Amino acid sequence: MPEREDSRSMDPAGIPHPQDCGTAHDEVVIPGGSFLMGDHFDEGYPQDGETPVHQVAIDSFSIDATTVTNSQFARFVDATGYRTESEAYGTSAVFHLQVQAAPADVTGTIAGAPWWVSVREANWAHPYGRRSDWQDFPDHPVVQISWNDAQAYCSWAARKLPTEAQWEYAARGGLEGRRYPWGNELLGSGDTHLCNIWQGEFPRTNLKQDGFLGTAPVRSFPPNGYDLYEISGNVWEWCADWFLPKYYRNSPLVNPLGPTIGRGRVMRGGSYLCHDSYCNRYRVAARSSNSPDSASSNCGFRTVRPGTPA
Repeated sequence: MPEREDSRSMDPAGIPHPQDCGTAHDEVVIPGGSFLMGDHFDEGYPQDGETPVHQVAIDSFSIDATTVTNSQFARFVDATGYRTESEAYGTSAVFHLQVQAAPADVTGTIAGAPWWVSVREANWAHPYGRRSDWQDFPDHPVVQISWNDAQAYCSWAARKLPTEAQWEYAARGGLEGRRYPWGNELLGSGDTHLCNIWQGEFPRTNLKQDGFLGTAPVRSFPPNGYDLYEISGNVWEWCADWFLPKYYRNSPLVNPLGPTIGRGRVMRGGSYLCHDSYCNRYRVAARSSNSPDSASSNCGFRTVRPGTPA
């Protein structure tokens, strides 16, 4: 099993750990090793570039046990006065069943995905519109966070975003070639739900069989073999890498850092909106991307300790 660390000391380079910046990170040490990265079942989307499956060696690193929460991000904002990109733009994307705003604040739908609506003043502190408030769910993942926002948090907290290879290696939890972080079957014994994804007819009816319409508090579902929580479902997680579908064809075999160019930044893990009828990207090999200034009500991040490749 991995070793826990509570990030209370200085690292060898003298960089203060997050608690010294006002926010502690519950870390898990992931042992170094090698794994087969990519889609072992050939069930991903061809345009995502989940193949070929290839062997990758990863040095040991420390990663957050959970995604960064609203409370943690609030301490960052309180300490720095940072203004997220959604706050600067004045609008952001909210899933239509979650909007908490006056009708006048809903300015339209997203082209090609009408279940996403643009809502004025939707941001990390008011993730579903002005009538929502992060303080109502402090232990939920922070959302409405762009890649650039996540980088700003990491700079303050002496953290980094994981590389895509680090993320997948950690997400697999020591299992080789499995579909999910816990194995190949979506449900556990007794048909228990092991992650927060959509049940029902997307995008109109969520049966909430896993207990949640939107985000779940961190540590709501069982951890994987490395004690990482909600690594599948709940919220998408930003990674450090640029996204380039053909990258796996020639990626480095040791500590790959991703391509030098791409059409967006990598997101991993899927979210509470994923459903196999249209988006089965809660699989551990699944990849997606978005522009680094984009934010939504289902995307957050977790971090790794500096000194590990990225």
